[in-house]
Amino acid sequence: MLLLTLDSSRFVSSKTTEMKSAVPSWADIDIDTLLKIFKLLNMIELASVSQVCRSWHAACSNPWLWNTLDLELLKSNFIQTTARPYIWVNIRSDRNLMTLLQLAMALSRGNITILIFHFNLYMNDEHLTYISERCPHLKQLVLPAWNRITKWAICDAFHRWQELESLTMPTVAHPPYIMEAIGRSCKNLSSLKVMGTFDIQFASSIICHLPNLKVLSLRCSILTKDALMFILHCMDHLEVLNISHCMLLENLTPSGRTNIIRELDQSILGKTSRLREFYYCMSQSCTTCQRMTADEGLMRWYRYEEWFWREDEVSSLSLGRDYGKLFDEGCLDLGFRN
Repeated sequence: MLLLTLDSSRFVSSKTTEMKSAVPSWADIDIDTLLKIFKLLNMIELASVSQVCRSWHAACSNPWLWNTLDLELLKSNFIQTTARPYIWVNIRSDRNLMTLLQLAMALSRGNITILIFHFNLYMNDEHLTYISERCPHLKQLVLPAWNRITKWAICDAFHRWQELESLTMPTVAHPPYIMEAIGRSCKNLSSLKVMGTFDIQFASSIICHLPNLKVLSLRCSILTKDALMFILHCMDHLEVLNISHCMLLENLTPSGRTNIIRELDQSILGKTSRLREFYYCMSQSCTTCQRMTADEGLMRWYRYEEWFWREDEVSSLSLGRDYGKLFDEGCLDLGFRN
């Protein structure tokens, strides 16, 4: 009788090797499938999966994932003060913002082109400089709160954003200085939204330094008639103007009295006829107009729906109600809730 003996260890080893070779590696998953999966993750989850392998690390920085970073849910823990900058921010808020920016900038690798901040997010010079150095290809910036940012830091940041096309900003104390810096560096800027007060000084600064502006939204702002007329008369390249829900004021009289204009007259409407799009609303039945009146022209956005401040009649400036996935409630629960 012939007896055959088998080396079981070699048999198992051989089978295991065959099984391993039959199972695809994580690195073999095609990029399109990876991106569809990664699109469902927030940035903290992306940071974890980026450590799996080199191909996953590269996929986590893909421009398709990072085109837009919407930080709508991130707000500062602040107190209003009576002295400049009129805002005090808790140090933990500043640290959380910097930690978040470091994570986002490391993962995105300069691929962010649209960056959106909440109107109650009060960054400082350090934050702004960090962003500008790492987002060189920014095309749209929504930054409604500049209270804690110095003029130097603003000008330095815009010097780096030479590809910027759209800007949402607040009223500033010295618009000529800021507008000059923006106009000098951001030659592609064609769309501007101002939130706050828009007077003749602001208008003249835009006309002087942003003469090729095509889209201007002043919705829910205090707007003087002379500033409006100046814009309509001098901005030859302007195509779209939005003054919906503005508190439109007549020129100040020597006595200091102001007159609220309730209806646009022909002197204004006649000059708007050349525009491709002109939006205005002064209806007493309009909820937004009612809120402007109740807030005496300075909209208290915090009183209303979270999405309310993001709206605009100009479609290219409307942010919608979808904040995206990169920074969601899950991120807040993991330590970024101020």
